Amino acid sequence: MATDYDEVRSDVKETQENSLEALQSANAPDARSVVQELDEADGLDGAGVPGGEFIAEELTVQVIPQATDEFTCYSCFLVRHRSQIARQTGAEVYCKDCEG
Repeated sequence: MATDYDEVRSDVKETQENSLEALQSANAPDARSVVQELDEADGLDGAGVPGGEFIAEELTVQVIPQATDEFTCYSCFLVRHRSQIARQTGAEVYCKDCEG
């Protein structure tokens, strides 16, 4: 007796039909309610800081000017000590890490 291996087995076919019926009969939300829930969630995302409360504190940062023995790397823009100079062409100074 010849067997057709390409044919879908009967137990698999029943399972596929049952799962389709279950999906169709499930109480799925309509598109409007899903969009409304997403809009409400988006409105809450930018409402504040992760803890949920606003911080009314000013941050003060002391800016220290570049010293005479320091330079700003032309590639990475970090302030480095003069001992870190790898190459200097005109006004462009590169650090050892960028030239490495």
